[in-house]
Amino acid sequence: MSIPPLSPQQRARALEQAASARLRRAEVREHLKAGRTGVAQVLEDAGSDDALARMRVRTLIESLPGVGPVTASRIMDELGIAASRRVRGLGRHQRTALQERFPRA
Repeated sequence: MSIPPLSPQQRARALEQAASARLRRAEVREHLKAGRTGVAQVLEDAGSDDALARMRVRTLIESLPGVGPVTASRIMDELGIAASRRVRGLGRHQRTALQERFPRA
């Protein structure tokens, strides 16, 4: 499946939207690392925020204080979450398991 050609205006708009989404995700990661927001809040916000819905679960977990790549991989394995899973793709039980694992992290 090929990508349709974009006009210069469409391309500029798409680049702008992508940059905006990256900034939003970076902001949320910073809030998680500082403890100003929790996993439950991010999961809730992802329902209405497409940038957060497209965030990888691994990135979400690694953004928590004291959690690095190895720990994040272990947690995802324990909870049965695929490494490539995005927040939008989490099932009900996976969401619940994440919220129980990180009650206010």
